[in-house]
Amino acid sequence: MTSSGHPQDDAVWPSLAGDWDATQETVHLWTQIVGKIRMANTPVVNHWWNVTLYVTTTGLTTSPIAYGDRTFQIDFDFQDHRLQITTSDGEERSLKLEPRSVADFYDEVMAHLDELGLTTRIWTIPVEVPGLDTPFDEDVDHASYDAAAMHRFWRSLVQSDRVFHDFRARFVGKVSPVHFFWGGFDLAVTRFSGRTAPPHPGGAPHCGPQVMHEAYSHEVSSAGYWPGDGPEGAYYSYAYPEPPGYRESPVGPAGASWRDDLGEFILPYDVVRTADDPDAVLLEFLQTTYEAAADSANWDRPALDADAPPAPAPALGRMSSVLLPGICVSERLAGRR
Repeated sequence: MTSSGHPQDDAVWPSLAGDWDATQETVHLWTQIVGKIRMANTPVVNHWWNVTLYVTTTGLTTSPIAYGDRTFQIDFDFQDHRLQITTSDGEERSLKLEPRSVADFYDEVMAHLDELGLTTRIWTIPVEVPGLDTPFDEDVDHASYDAAAMHRFWRSLVQSDRVFHDFRARFVGKVSPVHFFWGGFDLAVTRFSGRTAPPHPGGAPHCGPQVMHEAYSHEVSSAGYWPGDGPEGAYYSYAYPEPPGYRESPVGPAGASWRDDLGEFILPYDVVRTADDPDAVLLEFLQTTYEAAADSANWDRPALDADAPPAPAPALGRMSSVLLPGICVSERLAGRR
């Protein structure tokens, strides 16, 4: 058992098999509430990078959000199953993650923000969810929470996030953070060629054209992980705009394929988790689909690709001196004097 009481299996990459659709739908809407709170309190950053969440050692976080001369942070903890709101002046509030309606979750989160002097108003209509236009504060239909299923999904995010960071480091051009988009409920990392793109046609539910125009203002090769395709979700990769010949490009590993209905290359999550070397299998998918996009669109790969993955930083002892190009860093790690 883990310290939080979850059964501990030997699989680093957990199985997501099982009926957790209702939980996924509910938590998706909870993350939209938290993500919109971040969006309402942060300046717009290119491609909406100011609105995303990030994987942590316990769940997902907004990272610090400025509110006047204070900051606050909201964290989903999928080990102890709580939502934590903490502030830079030492205050905090929390609520249980358990079977509860979206309306109940919304009301309690907003009440806590008011108590902390962090009153925030958001647009309460869900985005990017087909067929759903019930405001958060009225949604009593989505009220499921399977703690064990959410714990397994978070563990799959931890592994995917780790490999995505490795892939991200192999590119020296403009590249997004590895971040969790609450609109689509997916983890993503995006590389840019440096060239502008034609206006995106849009079409996502409750997203005006300006949303997609900003998101896809420049040419991209984007990859991610989404739990909503197939019994255990899938990794995806796409290019915008799609260059000629892209979808016919050979990609790996075995099990990866092009999906006309999605306009993306897809690799089922279970192909990765059951592989002898899951990291290598996922990196092959990320790399070959990127190469398909970059080569089909004639990206300047010598200027954009790193020559080799960077080596890990050396471990520091209690007293150490580490030489870097042009920098000598010397620290007394115990009792700086």
